[in-house]
Amino acid sequence: MDGKKAIGETAVADRILITNDDGIHSPGIELLAAIASQFSDDIWVVAPESERSGAGHSVSLADPLRMRQLGPKTYSVSGSPTDCVVLGVNHICKDRRPTLLLSGINRGANTADDVTYSGTIAAAIEGVQLGIPSIAFSQVFLSGKAVPWHTAERHGPSLLKQLLKLKVEPGVLLNVNFPAAEPDAIRGIAVTSQGKRTKQEIAVHDRVDSRGFPYFWLNFKHEVVNPLAGTDLAAVAEGFISVTPLHVDMTHHASMRELAAALG
Repeated sequence: MDGKKAIGETAVADRILITNDDGIHSPGIELLAAIASQFSDDIWVVAPESERSGAGHSVSLADPLRMRQLGPKTYSVSGSPTDCVVLGVNHICKDRRPTLLLSGINRGANTADDVTYSGTIAAAIEGVQLGIPSIAFSQVFLSGKAVPWHTAERHGPSLLKQLLKLKVEPGVLLNVNFPAAEPDAIRGIAVTSQGKRTKQEIAVHDRVDSRGFPYFWLNFKHEVVNPLAGTDLAAVAEGFISVTPLHVDMTHHASMRELAAALG
């Protein structure tokens, strides 16, 4: 045995857990559940009660969590996407663990530096840490334009069918980004590496409320100039669906020997 496991492989019947960081009422999670229903009749949705974009891999340790059942196999949680995965796996589905976790479909890209902030990616990270094959999905859109959900709707089922046949290393999640293009304009699927923007910073917008008290909005300022070929940034810019294998090991292995020598 090679230690790898087909993403959709299961000993009993496929049970799919779905979550996101845009919130339980987002159109993306509804679309993802519809796509997943083509592959299983045992779909569970556990997602934040409100938007938690940028939550990263945060987990609620100092605050209690509230959970509400909104319908059959559908729950909202007053916490982060990671909280939702933990509750979904270890509480809601404790009788039989999910065999697949799907996160998204996110409103906007999760490419390059985004993955370190993204609650969508973090949910998939938590999934693989719990031993569950996990895939994160995002739909890229252009600022000021409508989100082309119909692109993910058209290409999502066939892509997921292909991904379910794959064998991946334990601890590796797949990060999928659909480009901001019409369905017929999609040029194919590209297996990519995580890109790097030439500049990314978080802008601080200071405001004053109606009572004269200051408050602040934070917002990303992205800049991409000639993204490197083979990266997720380049793929979506060129009209390809990007599929990037990610893992949690953040060790910079190339520095270890030099650091060890310097420290004796």
